[in-house]
Amino acid sequence: MAFDSFREFVNQVDRAGELIRISQPVATELEITELADRQMKSSGGGKALLVEKPTLNGQISPFPVAINTLGSWKRMAMSMGANSVDEVAAELGSLMKAKPPTSFKEAIKLLSTALDLRHAKPKLVKDGPCKEVIHKFDAPVTRTDPWPSAPPITDPLITDHSAVRSNQYSVISNQCPTLLNLPIQKCWPLDGGRFITLPCVVTQDPDTGERNVGMYRIQIYDDRTTGMHWQLQKVGARHGRRYYETGTRMPVAIFLGGDPVFTFAATAPLPDGLDEFLLAGYLRKKSVELVRCATCDLEVPANADFVIEGYVDPREPLREEGPFGDHTGYYTLPEPYPVFHVTAITHRKDAVYPATIVGIPPMEDFYIGSASVKLFLPIFRMNFPEVVDMALPAEGVFHNLVFVSIKKTYPMQAYKIMYGLWGMGQMMFTKYIVVVDDDVDVHNTSEVLFRLCANTDPQRDSIFTKGPADVLDHATSEIAIGTKLGIDATRKLAGEGFQRPWPPLIKMDETVKQKIDHLSNR
Repeated sequence: MAFDSFREFVNQVDRAGELIRISQPVATELEITELADRQMKSSGGGKALLVEKPTLNGQISPFPVAINTLGSWKRMAMSMGANSVDEVAAELGSLMKAKPPTSFKEAIKLLSTALDLRHAKPKLVKDGPCKEVIHKFDAPVTRTDPWPSAPPITDPLITDHSAVRSNQYSVISNQCPTLLNLPIQKCWPLDGGRFITLPCVVTQDPDTGERNVGMYRIQIYDDRTTGMHWQLQKVGARHGRRYYETGTRMPVAIFLGGDPVFTFAATAPLPDGLDEFLLAGYLRKKSVELVRCATCDLEVPANADFVIEGYVDPREPLREEGPFGDHTGYYTLPEPYPVFHVTAITHRKDAVYPATIVGIPPMEDFYIGSASVKLFLPIFRMNFPEVVDMALPAEGVFHNLVFVSIKKTYPMQAYKIMYGLWGMGQMMFTKYIVVVDDDVDVHNTSEVLFRLCANTDPQRDSIFTKGPADVLDHATSEIAIGTKLGIDATRKLAGEGFQRPWPPLIKMDETVKQKIDHLSNR
């Protein structure tokens, strides 16, 4: 199902009984975070929230804030127009296995798959709802002198709590949007300012023209400048390095909202060079319509709720960004990142501002990340056919901890899987990989830990190696460089230095179980 606006998706979530509407004013500084965190920590991810009157400096924003909209398996499936994420994964898996037809029946089935794919390619249109309100800025002066060693991170939108208590509010006009009147959150007490937390950042390779849509947090410095937190290993950073090498200004566009699959596609672990709008078009079974930005030569979804256009200038010194309460559960400390200059902000007249928070798990990002694992497991299996299932427990905050079950047929096979996964995209950040046998439910952490403790000799079944680390990982001795630990918790074979008989797992006789089931149901 394709959603024509983020508001349409929010209304669908509401009709499904998955939304709580909050009509009283709530501050964008900290208060929305506390509301959302309580829902995210609830069983099954809680409910989505629509804050109808978010306040900025005692003034009510004309744009409601929707948060935790993808924070459950049900809402994640709804965003893809499916009954379950597993259903979508099965469809994608069958596509990956498609073979040339050998009969008329197979030809019809393959044609049906091809008809689904015909919507995958995005198409350019002249105009769209994201341009219903356009505000262009005069070109700001690029700063060439170094920033002070500890630049002040301005946050002129500190909420006036006395105004909240007295219920005296005015409404901010939406006719001249700037970074200072959008309902952008300050999420946690020690954050360095306000951050856009669900931005889809569009960049383009200057050599190949290939587009990338990534998700990198955006810290607000003032009404026209932000930090651009694209990390060292991200595609956006790779594009940026080419512009830095040539010294030419880099166009960047940020969009928020529109079809919720855009958010998912921006976070999906796609191979470098594969357009995220192709995945979005496939999932929504309708081509993504794109419009050219008003002030730069990039394209964004026509039905986005907000578009922030601008550039990064390689001649300009980096500026400290952060701290930020991150998905690791800890604050990431300030580090230098490029400065993004805003040249225009456009939006729908009925725009809804999408947001999330990250922090101590479980959070909304657990469901987004786990959905990626489910969808891309068929692609993993193309390289590793022995893989049965894979899970990223919430406690591992995305990729820190990975459980993998395999159909083991030869010695040292678990180590092959470890090294293979560490060499695949964002899996390079994984600190701990635990490999278990195919009869283990990797989504049951208790079951995995039982096998880990029962089936391993620590020295024999563990391996340490080195590799790239997440720049957000505060525990590494150096930024972006770390150690990995792989644990083979499978049954051991003779070729793995194990010469004793392997004992059977305790199981009750099936006949006895059926008899007791019959007695229990009387």
